Amino acid sequence: MSHEIHDEGGMTMPMTPPSKPTGDLSNTSDHSMIMNNSLYWGKNVTILFSGWPGHDHLGMYLLSLAFLFLLAVAVEVLSVGPTLKPTATPLVSGVTQTGVYAVRTVLAYLVMLSVMSFNVGVLIAVVAGHALGFFVVKVRALNQPASRADSVDPLKV
Repeated sequence: MSHEIHDEGGMTMPMTPPSKPTGDLSNTSDHSMIMNNSLYWGKNVTILFSGWPGHDHLGMYLLSLAFLFLLAVAVEVLSVGPTLKPTATPLVSGVTQTGVYAVRTVLAYLVMLSVMSFNVGVLIAVVAGHALGFFVVKVRALNQPASRADSVDPLKV
């Protein structure tokens, strides 16, 4: 029996058989880029780079979760932007804010790509980091004294 695929143009293309048997891939000793397309729980995960955090190392997995947690906190903290002195020139102020925004964007994309590993532990660590970072940012904002313009109620004027 011939395994061929016909595209819309009428060309015949040979279909190659799968190189590995399908089924449970968790017991294989070859850890080469096994991609999951559904959420799973386990310490055997590849986050961002091949070989990171390493397979069958619970300590490295937990360290990776802690790193991703702190990365998510940093994304939320950097979302506020730096408080600049009023004496700063507009150019310096703009360059500083652009630099912080660029760093925040890179970190946010790294966090997003980490979550795309579909590992439940990574997802929980990232969501917890974002939640803590948001809490820290909001508590800090609420503890700052309100400016004179914010204290005037427009309905009572």
